[in-house]
Amino acid sequence: MGTTFISRLKTGLWDENPGLVQLLGLCPLLAVTTTFVNGFGLGIATLAVLVASNALVSATRRWIQAQIRIPIYVLIIASLVTCIELIFKAWFPDLDRSLGIFIPLIVTNCAIVARAEVFASRNAVGPSIVDGFVMGFGFALLLMVIGAFRELLGQGSLFAGFDMLVGGTALKGLVIVDGGWLLAILPPGAFFSLALAIAAKNMLDRRRRGPVRGTPGSARRPAHE
Repeated sequence: MGTTFISRLKTGLWDENPGLVQLLGLCPLLAVTTTFVNGFGLGIATLAVLVASNALVSATRRWIQAQIRIPIYVLIIASLVTCIELIFKAWFPDLDRSLGIFIPLIVTNCAIVARAEVFASRNAVGPSIVDGFVMGFGFALLLMVIGAFRELLGQGSLFAGFDMLVGGTALKGLVIVDGGWLLAILPPGAFFSLALAIAAKNMLDRRRRGPVRGTPGSARRPAHE
């Protein structure tokens, strides 16, 4: 069981990461990740919806007719997103205002519908919950990493607005440097940051696999050369 979970976690974090590999849910990923806290907030919300929707779709899959399965999935996801939105409004109002429309837009996140269709509708509740967790965790971690990267470059700080999560005024973030590179927190910075993350992953995968036979440099040249 432990080995299977580790393998699934590696799949969600790296091999089939929704943002890095499947390139799903890019709209919120690019729009929200101006700070670590924003990425964390939306990532946790998406993770909760993904786990719950996978569980509900798996539990009800025998009674869902194939012709209407996608509308039913969307209805389940929309109900869960409404609950998450109400929780944010009640307990984290500042973060809710910061994230704005992107909490309700979790309904349109292709990664959630895709996992419901590809995995939850074909597997038992337990494995579906695990799948929702690992995929949601991979997506949330990517949001947090890109958010921290853009915040550090763009504002020279880390964890700015942390008080929106825990309340109080003592924890407002760390100022690393005075000022920053404005482009990093603008829309082009989001595209550049995601491109760097994808390029870094591809480079690490290529190094792990080693040289591919038949490519230039993969074999020794003849001695007469």
